[in-house]
Amino acid sequence: MRIAMIGTGYVGLVSGVCFADMGHDVICVDKIAEKIELLKSGGIPIYEPGLEELTKKAVKAGRLEFTTDLGEAVRGADAVFIAVGTPPRADDDHADLSYVYAAAREIAEAADGPLVVVCKSTVPIGTNQRVKAELRTANPEGRFEVVSNPEFLREGAGIIDFMEPDRIVVGCESGAARKVMDAIYAPLVEKGYPIVHTDLESAEMIKYAANAFLATKITFINEVANLCERVGADVTTVSHGIGLDNRIGPKFLQAGPGYGGSCFPKDTRAFARIGQEYFTPLRIVETVIAANEKIKQSMITKIIAACGGSVAGQKIAVFGVTFKPDTNDMRDAPSLIIVPGLVGAGAQVVASDPESHKEGHALLPGVSEWVDDPYEAAEGANAVVLLTEWARFRELDLERLGGVMRNRRLIDLRNVYSRADATKAGFNYVSVGR
Repeated sequence: MRIAMIGTGYVGLVSGVCFADMGHDVICVDKIAEKIELLKSGGIPIYEPGLEELTKKAVKAGRLEFTTDLGEAVRGADAVFIAVGTPPRADDDHADLSYVYAAAREIAEAADGPLVVVCKSTVPIGTNQRVKAELRTANPEGRFEVVSNPEFLREGAGIIDFMEPDRIVVGCESGAARKVMDAIYAPLVEKGYPIVHTDLESAEMIKYAANAFLATKITFINEVANLCERVGADVTTVSHGIGLDNRIGPKFLQAGPGYGGSCFPKDTRAFARIGQEYFTPLRIVETVIAANEKIKQSMITKIIAACGGSVAGQKIAVFGVTFKPDTNDMRDAPSLIIVPGLVGAGAQVVASDPESHKEGHALLPGVSEWVDDPYEAAEGANAVVLLTEWARFRELDLERLGGVMRNRRLIDLRNVYSRADATKAGFNYVSVGR
């Protein structure tokens, strides 16, 4: 199949590269010329494990191209995927769909025959019906089939999630569109991965409901962690105990400083907004959003308390500022709340993160220094805050770490280390829910 992928952000690039690896001919489109030139030269604009190697493999095989010319990509394509951003609007929490609709109009104007237009972007319920209208308005003579095909990619594990999916969701209204989508995903379905065929609205709803449910699990265990600290329970054991129930499962039950990233914050807010617009408030989702913000704020209080009630004039080494490991994405990361809170309380914050120096300089101007080596970052520190559980921060030599610090305080917001090991190394150890 010949596929055009409009947008080379995280979803578009990962999806396009994976489709090419599956054997399809893919051309990825972006209006940012510098990004396309970088991709053509073998560079990757995002950090995602394995993506650079897979991209080079597909390009070498002649199945993957990059261009700024949308018309070139659309002409002759069997399917055109829209994978542009849907960020929150500035004046409310609704998703900004202007990029989606603009892409639809450009696709319609460039189309030279029947075309299946697939929305990969995360969009509110009803958006694909509007996409149909935009296509018809821009090209009344055109023959278009619209499909909703939401993505379920975890940053840091996007390739695995695409190539080994829990499910493939395809919402469409015609047999012709379904036939094209079946052909596109045939390599995965033949391996036994399930495909869910449904209508447009249900496909859109599945994406939002799934993300809201996972965000709820995270927030639930974080609130349980707070109660564990008060009553003397261990949230790690509690998570394990409830996760063994196959009705609940162990995933997304790790206590920490709150969820962040490109999906959960914006999608929960948009989902709640949709409920309000249809006069069906999603009270659980609304509460999750508020509770998650409170959890992030509470981490500042936890850190200050661990430092004796004040961080004024103290050097605090923060390990990890991305919202999760194996990505350079800092969107809505807990660090964007916690680090400014510490700086505002008078702390001198030194940060160490494997991939986010460029993003961090722009988003965390209060950080006094960025240091690649965690032991160097901790020299003379009054405390270390482990905020993102990158592999290098999971494998620290605690004796060595403590030896370079002014005060041996380890505030482990990801529960990476055991209290016994930290105490043995002489640390005053603080974790979450334990």
